[in-house]
Amino acid sequence: MSEKLLFQYDQVSDIFYINKCAPYAEQESEEIGDEMIARLNPVSGEVENLEILFFSKRLLNADFLLELPVIANLRLAAS
Repeated sequence: MSEKLLFQYDQVSDIFYINKCAPYAEQESEEIGDEMIARLNPVSGEVENLEILFFSKRLLNADFLLELPVIANLRLAAS
């Protein structure tokens, strides 16, 4: 089953969200380094959401390079 990724930026908290589904209370959280948090499916352990903290600060950095420690299989979504 393929899911579309939804991207959202919360300017007040300065967090960039990458979501495969809406976050829910049962998800497990794991800090994956470099001020990033993964929200995991409690049964499968699959990454369902990523939170990138202090996002605008990163963008203002001249050496900005964001490397996510996850593997992605990107394809065009069927319309």
